Amino acid sequence: MRTLVRNIGKIVGIETSGRLRLCGGEMAALGTLDDAWLLTEGDRIAAFGRMDDCGEMAVDRTVDAGGGMLFPSFCDSHTHLVYAGSREQEFLDKINGLSYEEIARRGGGILNSADLLHNTSEEELYEQAMERVREIIGMGTGCVEIKSGYGLTTADELKMLRVIRRIRQTAPLAVRATFLGAHAVARDYIGRQGEYVNLIIDEMLPAVAAEGLADFVDVFCDRGFFRVSETRRILKAARRLGLQPKIHANELAVSGGVQVGVEEEALSVDHLERMGAEEIEALRGSATMPTLLPGAAFFLGMDYPPAREMIRRGLGVALASDYNPGSSPSGNMRMVVSLASIRMRMTPAEAINAATLNGAYAMGLARDYGSITAGKVANFFLTRPMPSVEFFSYAYQTPLIRRIFLAGEEVVA
Repeated sequence: MRTLVRNIGKIVGIETSGRLRLCGGEMAALGTLDDAWLLTEGDRIAAFGRMDDCGEMAVDRTVDAGGGMLFPSFCDSHTHLVYAGSREQEFLDKINGLSYEEIARRGGGILNSADLLHNTSEEELYEQAMERVREIIGMGTGCVEIKSGYGLTTADELKMLRVIRRIRQTAPLAVRATFLGAHAVARDYIGRQGEYVNLIIDEMLPAVAAEGLADFVDVFCDRGFFRVSETRRILKAARRLGLQPKIHANELAVSGGVQVGVEEEALSVDHLERMGAEEIEALRGSATMPTLLPGAAFFLGMDYPPAREMIRRGLGVALASDYNPGSSPSGNMRMVVSLASIRMRMTPAEAINAATLNGAYAMGLARDYGSITAGKVANFFLTRPMPSVEFFSYAYQTPLIRRIFLAGEEVVA
């Protein structure tokens, strides 16, 4: 199937240099082309150019963009969208003054979600998750990483990962799976954290690897959760089984998670609300992508990561939604892009690059996704006509996304 998209007001997110991520000042440059066309062949982008050079083409389908813009689909590299039920009672607790940590100490938070998930069938879990998948597709996401971590027993972690595998097999977007058994200490192991870490290493990880259920392993290395020494043990065990590390770090405190992540060659270190000069220096020159989750800082009323300083010091950053029931119950990546500008002073160009190419890098998918590049998978969306690229972030609640294409096919979410 060859599809020609004509009358594009502006193609946004063009990348022709072969770069898999953008760092420092590179993030401010957003490749664009006015008055354009784009051709897909099968599931790939075949070519693009200016309308005055379009000429006659043999195609199976023609799409008129009507002067709207064409963006690469968002690449959301950090979500927890497989979960059971919801946690709006904790939302009220937060309004009444309880912190994220206080709710967790009372047995809420992650443990609450684990209780709900344990009593939910795999089929029901899949159906609930697919509603969220359709939701994020409709908001422009074409690649997503989904974590386990609401199981906290071997059986329930495997249940979550099998649901993620089924989503990968049935949904039109690209899916990466992450095992996050070290999300919290299970209720039955409270006061015996070392034994729970042993369970992860000796039982959970081998079971996950045996079924080929995960691409990555993640650990919540932060105050009140897992220590650096425990994190290092888990990541080393995972690497021996062929699972690449990721890290939740520095959401609640300067935890050492960034440094152990770099040391263990983590693909990304995520959250980073608490970042200092030492953490930035540890990331400089590494292959690890710092991933910022402003939706969580917004929902929890926390400080935002120092994105401006990180970019000034030469780091690339990715943006992700952290879609989850407790601290960021939204997968709206366009809102994330706007928050990055409003609260972290990232320019719209930096934020779009962070939510597309750098997000793809943080999932190991940048060779095929994250930009408008000939040969990459044809994941993109069309907008209504807009006065500028900046308008996309500025008018953050105006429904601008009009048509969505994943792997070259139009998708109705």
